[in-house]
Amino acid sequence: MATPHINAADGAFAKTVLMPGDPLRAKFVAENFLENAELVTSVRNVFGYTGTYLGKPVSVMASGMGMPSMGIYSYELFNFYGVENIIRIGSAGSYSPDLNVHDLILADSAYGDSRFAKVQNGENYRILEPSAELNKVILDTAARLGIVCKCGRIHSSDVFYGGPNGIKWTDVREKFGVQCVEMESFALFHNARVLGKRAACLLTISDSLVTGDALSAEDRQDSFRTMMKLALEAAVAM
Repeated sequence: MATPHINAADGAFAKTVLMPGDPLRAKFVAENFLENAELVTSVRNVFGYTGTYLGKPVSVMASGMGMPSMGIYSYELFNFYGVENIIRIGSAGSYSPDLNVHDLILADSAYGDSRFAKVQNGENYRILEPSAELNKVILDTAARLGIVCKCGRIHSSDVFYGGPNGIKWTDVREKFGVQCVEMESFALFHNARVLGKRAACLLTISDSLVTGDALSAEDRQDSFRTMMKLALEAAVAM
């Protein structure tokens, strides 16, 4: 069944989908980790692939940037393509002196400053949790692989460039206990909740608002490989 945003055939996606924001990162995962990867959707150059990892079907598809984009793609995958699990794999900016560049963090909750849930389903909550089952698989897999993976609450924001009169990130950190910031997971968690599916968010810290440190493009690729491997190993363990 094609949708307005996905032109894949019925059954084209595996039950578990990894979702980076960047279409080229989805392409990178498919070409470097999956066997027999096939491009199954390319509407608006938002690439989606299905292949196998360790002999088991896995898909990877970009979400685009921001909650509206994640909201569209995750909803269509869950609701029209029979996807059961989505693991977001992305980058984040650290709010904490204990969370440095290269670190991996698994969201145990997401604070959203968006009205996404209110508009989509009349919900007024601002803090959402991922699938406990999916998170446990990811953490157990990290332990098995010897990968250090921290856990914490993340900030899902609608705004990348804040103005001088905007809300300060330090205030958000102190009020809501968030460890880092990204822009998609609140919408993903909401859609999973509404549709009775499972979602998780695994992030690599690419820069720090505390120290000013930031990964180069080359460093990002090397660091993100660890995140990709962990997500794929968890996907086939589901």
